[in-house]
Amino acid sequence: MSGLNLFHGFGGTIITVLKSVVPIVAFFIIFQLIYLRLPWRYLARIFFGVLLTLAGVAIFLQGVKAGFYPAGTEIGTFLGAIHTKWLLVPFGVAMGFLATFGEPAVRVLSYQVEKASGGSIRSSLVLYGISMGVALFVGLGMARIVWGIPLNYIVIPGYILAIILMFASDKTAVSIAFDSGGVATGPMAVTFLLAVAVGITSSIEGRDPVADGFGLISLIALAPILFIMLAGLYLKIRLKRRGEQNGNG
Repeated sequence: MSGLNLFHGFGGTIITVLKSVVPIVAFFIIFQLIYLRLPWRYLARIFFGVLLTLAGVAIFLQGVKAGFYPAGTEIGTFLGAIHTKWLLVPFGVAMGFLATFGEPAVRVLSYQVEKASGGSIRSSLVLYGISMGVALFVGLGMARIVWGIPLNYIVIPGYILAIILMFASDKTAVSIAFDSGGVATGPMAVTFLLAVAVGITSSIEGRDPVADGFGLISLIALAPILFIMLAGLYLKIRLKRRGEQNGNG
């Protein structure tokens, strides 16, 4: 691929990023003029960081368009043609973990959770919990594609369980869980894993790339919600037992 093709449509990518970032910057400037009145040296650092963000996100999205999505589609097309289809399940588990572990938004959330909790909830716990949850559900999504399991059979029971866990789990875990479901469906998952799923379904006879290839992102969004709340429920029970033991002692 030539350099010109690599950056084809880069102008449109920059415009898309500007549409996302400029309103936030404008909102900050209004607050700066009316309320904040931060010193110029501090403002210079903020705006330099904004420029780095613009450049980084634009290059990242262009790289996704030129690299990740085509690579995922080609990998999916190849895997869909293999005879031992069950191998797609462990492959999905591995790819789900790696894609989520490398997801920038997941790392930001993990850092924010540790910072907001004063270090009581480690960022590594959130990061690995979300990654393992997504890994298992991506494997489940691959099993759905291979054996033709209807999406409703997974999503509906999953969200019923999530609603039940909302009442049983710790309030902090519930808040973190639903935010985790949003950040897990970031550019890594959407561009690569979805492309792999669509590529696989296009190569398997009797599978519809639209009906069977899509739906994986819904499972990726559901996985962290369930796993974080289950972890919160476990910690809640453990703390309760520890309190009872201390009270009896």
